[in-house]
Amino acid sequence: MIEARGLSKRFRDKKRGEIHAVNNVSFTCPPGKIYGLLGANGAGKTTTLRMLATILEPTDGTAVVSGFDIVEQPEKVRSSVGFLSTATALYPRLTAQELVEYFGRLNGLDETTLKKRIDDIFTRLDMNGFRDRRCDKLSTGMKQKTSIARTLVHDPPVMIFDEPTLGLDIMTSRTITAFIRECRDLGKTVIFSTHIMSEVEKLCDTIGIIQSGKLLAEGTLASLREKYAEIDLEEIFVKVVTSHDASAEAN
Repeated sequence: MIEARGLSKRFRDKKRGEIHAVNNVSFTCPPGKIYGLLGANGAGKTTTLRMLATILEPTDGTAVVSGFDIVEQPEKVRSSVGFLSTATALYPRLTAQELVEYFGRLNGLDETTLKKRIDDIFTRLDMNGFRDRRCDKLSTGMKQKTSIARTLVHDPPVMIFDEPTLGLDIMTSRTITAFIRECRDLGKTVIFSTHIMSEVEKLCDTIGIIQSGKLLAEGTLASLREKYAEIDLEEIFVKVVTSHDASAEAN
């Protein structure tokens, strides 16, 4: 379960002053569901997910992730979460297998369990052909699969995906979206951020539209279509964002 409660994050900028990257965001995602956070670049998606994963501490508000408070119990949260981002770096001198082994040991897996987990994951993600290749020699798609394996090795109940298919070819993107569905089918709690409309339509049980750090609309695809009298998700998104921007300018 993920339950965000009034999450806010403010930064200080010398030129622009105080910036509200995330402003009073609240939502819930239960196990076995995918919550899609849809927004343009700079809308606040990544900052929200980084707070949920305890990479950033909220300025105000909090969240409960897998039963643990992100402010009061960050270590417990981290042990319960797998966080995947295209911005996450890999150790270049380690092989794909060595990297995943390293993170498995960091998460306290014994050697027998770790070997089984790695064998299962590498087979599921079709990684056996490059498991002994150094990370700095991997293609973009191979690196992303290695990041997924690292994220999944300790079998966390909560999975957080931040723009996981950004910059990937269509076949690798399909592999990753299939993996995200599999996480849901296994009963994991999944939150997924993107600006790609087709991914949201295919994957998400609930959609949250975020703009300027605010959660402007939320619901199933069917309920959003009914509310905004549009079939196409892109048109719904434009309506929501345009209405918010016009209201902000008027005030």
